[in-house]
Amino acid sequence: MPVNTEQLREHRSGSRAWGLVLALVLLAFACLVSLWVGAKGIPFTATWDLLWHDNGSSEAAIIQDLRIPRTLLGLLAGAALGLGGALMQALTRNPLADPGLLGVNMGASAAVVIAIGFFGLSSLTGYLWFALAGAAGAAVLVYVLGTAGRGSATPERLVLAGAAITAVVFAFVQAVLLLNPLTFNQFRFWDVGSLASRRMDVVTQVAPFVVIGVVLALSQARALNALALGDQAGKALGAHVGRTRVLVAVAVTLLCGAATAAAGPITFVGLAVPHAVRLLVGPDQRWVLPYSMILAPILLIGSDILGRVIGGAEEVEVGIVTAIVGAPVFVLLCRSRKLARL
Repeated sequence: MPVNTEQLREHRSGSRAWGLVLALVLLAFACLVSLWVGAKGIPFTATWDLLWHDNGSSEAAIIQDLRIPRTLLGLLAGAALGLGGALMQALTRNPLADPGLLGVNMGASAAVVIAIGFFGLSSLTGYLWFALAGAAGAAVLVYVLGTAGRGSATPERLVLAGAAITAVVFAFVQAVLLLNPLTFNQFRFWDVGSLASRRMDVVTQVAPFVVIGVVLALSQARALNALALGDQAGKALGAHVGRTRVLVAVAVTLLCGAATAAAGPITFVGLAVPHAVRLLVGPDQRWVLPYSMILAPILLIGSDILGRVIGGAEEVEVGIVTAIVGAPVFVLLCRSRKLARL
């Protein structure tokens, strides 16, 4: 009996759509657990009530001032890192690519070191804008170097330029930290990657960058599908190669710059999640991007919850937990015979 390809395509599309709905339900559940679980035990019914009614109690202050901003930041940062990782892997056609390849993380780190060591800033809100500017500046410099000379900004040239800029900036950061112990003491709390102690003003500052980055990223899904076949084939299919690479680079900078500025460098989320997504839905970027945007915050918020549970009163920072959890998962994905190709 012949297979109806149109029906098969519709069935796969329906399955992916339902999978996306299930992922959204899991994300909502993770957010609720994040609001409920913490060092101070608050019954779930009381937590739910305090979400909508601030009665002025200490429990209400914990929910409203600490756990809600923390959960929202986990949602934003996770979505940004997952989407940024998927974009980087599609842009460079490199399955091992992550947002750090454009120098975003290291640029943000250098700017934070400058803000602390040379301007004496001590609060997260004080050096948040420095981190955003540093991430953007590093990405622009990488793109300029990648397009210098003859030829266009090929994936290989962007990767090489990103590696060179990252090495130079890393040396600068280490030199400043070694010469200034006070800067190191303050910088290390940001550098480990954390969602704790972030207030709502941090969330409102980074949210517009993440929203703009998400819109840009999702708008380039079809063009990235075309470029996956190569530049020449992409042009033949109507994709504007140069414009697509610029818009994707801007989206990665906005997404990962905002996430890194607010939560610090968090590893493996942007690297491992897109791999898992391609195993689930295939290489079509129209599905890879939204799935990565939803599954990554589940991983990040889940790791944050795990850090609270295993650490007790002394929490384990989420950047440490994602590295411990993400590294083995990523190794298993890489060893799988069904490792999804870009």
